[in-house]
Amino acid sequence: MAIPLSYNVRSVVQRWTSVIVAVLGIAGTVGVFVAMLAMANGFRATLVASGSPRNALVRRAGADSEMVSAVTLDQLRVIEDAPGVARDARGPLVSGEVVVIAAFPLASSGTDANVQVRGVSQRALEVRDNVRIVAGRLFQPGLAELVVGRNAVKTYRGLDLGRDVRFGGGNWKVVGVFDAGGSAFDSEVWCDANVLSQVYKRPTNVFQSVTARLESASALTQFKDALTADPRLSVQVERETEYYEKQSRMLTTLIRVLGFLIAIVMGVGAVFGALNTMYSAVAERGREIATMRALGFGGGAVVLSFVIESLVIAFAGGVLGCLVVLPMNGFTTGTMNWQTFSHLAFAFRIGPFLLAQGIVFALVMGLIGGVPPAIRAARRPVAVALREL
Repeated sequence: MAIPLSYNVRSVVQRWTSVIVAVLGIAGTVGVFVAMLAMANGFRATLVASGSPRNALVRRAGADSEMVSAVTLDQLRVIEDAPGVARDARGPLVSGEVVVIAAFPLASSGTDANVQVRGVSQRALEVRDNVRIVAGRLFQPGLAELVVGRNAVKTYRGLDLGRDVRFGGGNWKVVGVFDAGGSAFDSEVWCDANVLSQVYKRPTNVFQSVTARLESASALTQFKDALTADPRLSVQVERETEYYEKQSRMLTTLIRVLGFLIAIVMGVGAVFGALNTMYSAVAERGREIATMRALGFGGGAVVLSFVIESLVIAFAGGVLGCLVVLPMNGFTTGTMNWQTFSHLAFAFRIGPFLLAQGIVFALVMGLIGGVPPAIRAARRPVAVALREL
């Protein structure tokens, strides 16, 4: 025979002061847990959104990022002629790109941050269909002109449309702003690849990566096999989405590990709070428990009743923690991408699955904090408790 759930609800209401302490402890722990995972999810989503399943990224064999790669113009021509490359009336949809790091002051603090400057070809917007000019125009080839990402305009000083900018020993003019759909490109500055190489005194006709638009997502295998088998090339080929997913792993893993460690430390405190609340309930309701046992409720029913009560408290704390942190969804912040050593703006991502994880985490804390007191209540001698009536 089970103890009615209404009994647990009335008990929670009667002990509201101690219950609030336990709820707030669990809510704080769940809030931190969800916020840290939302940060990791946002960082990963921002980088992965930079890639397209129809795009292939070509780098020098052995290079783990664009920063340490090199592809010559002759190799670029071979890549353009490879099977599987999409073409239009103007030719193959391929963009040879140069990547450098430049220091720009943050709008919030004025301190310098590393910004990724990407030299691209005139075909860059056709190759990456998630990027579009939303103000001004694209740079003219051969001129020291810049187009900047939507987040870059907000994050760094001096990158407003029409402004003159000096970096790398050259003078540049901002002629356009582009929207990359919330991807990592939104934090970048783009310009003509050849001009960027000249300003930074890099070898001409040498690129760090080549991005190719494929005829379809399934054309990657054909494209990759053709390039890796060509004796004129020593390159590695990846789907663009896979490349950016790998770029996100280091920091995403670090954030998640730190989040779990912080949540565990705070969770220990929250569990002790739940234990204290439930042990107090056992002490206060000794006579009630004995009476129920005398009326025929078994030890298992008592254990289940107290566990349910603890889970109700934990559920309330989990819901409160999720509600408190929910306004952070979409909040934009920035951090260093340790793969490229450049500053990256990204938004917190809180979805239903992450909120469900927070609730489950709260219930686990409630279960840990509720079982020992429940067992103690069930083992309480009935005769001894009844003598106290």
